[in-house]
Amino acid sequence: MSSTDVPADGVTPEKVGVDAESRMVDVGDVNLHVVLAGPEDGAPVVLLHGFPEFWYAWKEHVEPLAHEDYRVVVPDLRGYHLSDKPESVSAYAPDELAGDVLGLLDALGHDDAHVVGHDWGGFLAWWVGLHRPERVRTLSALNIPHPTAFRQAIYHDWEQRFRSWYVLFFQLPRLPEAIASATDYRLLSDMMRRTSEPGTFNAADFDCYRAAWRRPGAYRSMVNWYRAVVRANPRPETDRCDCPTLVLWGAKDDFLSRSLALDSVQYCGTEHLVVLDDATHWLHHEEPVRVRNELTKHFEKARE
Repeated sequence: MSSTDVPADGVTPEKVGVDAESRMVDVGDVNLHVVLAGPEDGAPVVLLHGFPEFWYAWKEHVEPLAHEDYRVVVPDLRGYHLSDKPESVSAYAPDELAGDVLGLLDALGHDDAHVVGHDWGGFLAWWVGLHRPERVRTLSALNIPHPTAFRQAIYHDWEQRFRSWYVLFFQLPRLPEAIASATDYRLLSDMMRRTSEPGTFNAADFDCYRAAWRRPGAYRSMVNWYRAVVRANPRPETDRCDCPTLVLWGAKDDFLSRSLALDSVQYCGTEHLVVLDDATHWLHHEEPVRVRNELTKHFEKARE
């Protein structure tokens, strides 16, 4: 599909001052809205956002990476913003979501890529790395633990269970969507402000986020990621991650305990852990230069 197929009312790169192309891409079961920048023959870097963001989460990283001659690929993940929004909960199971990432690589003609993910996007990065390591040049997970490390924490760590209370709330039918819509998504914006360093997000950012959250079916789809993972209760086929792996962790994360970062690297063959002591869950917004430098060092090291 061509760039002319992108809905005109979306939050596209040119509207927020990012020098990049906006395109709809058929990845198999769904069409994803994808932001592309950098030379087409550059090493591909796929940036995967988390909840409750969309491609805009990586806006400060697109142009700098493109200027370093990487081919930057930033999708709105299934259910978010301008991408397709299947109605069934089962459409958001991990294997379906990981299939979108693989389908995106296929559609763009990339055998493999540096795969970077934050939050839910980081979960997908882990899932693809564990099941299709030949498609992952390097894996970078930002404030998201290895799936098995998180499973063990939920089973044995009462503090982590308490931090993850919202996952249970999202299992309720229709109520999370109704509350979010009735308050014009104030709970989401307040959550992002409260759990980030002061000044991380501004009014213009939340205008963009609300535009994405208000799209028909978007918030239902975003919550369905949580519903699907609880219903599917997925376990990776292997715990060992053989991709060169970077775990980047903001130590002041309100949602995930710091110990999960240490637990995660135990499952990796080649790993590097970097903890940002002054950053929160939103480290790629708070310290974009540091995060980008760590990512590019990781990419280059894998070439040695």
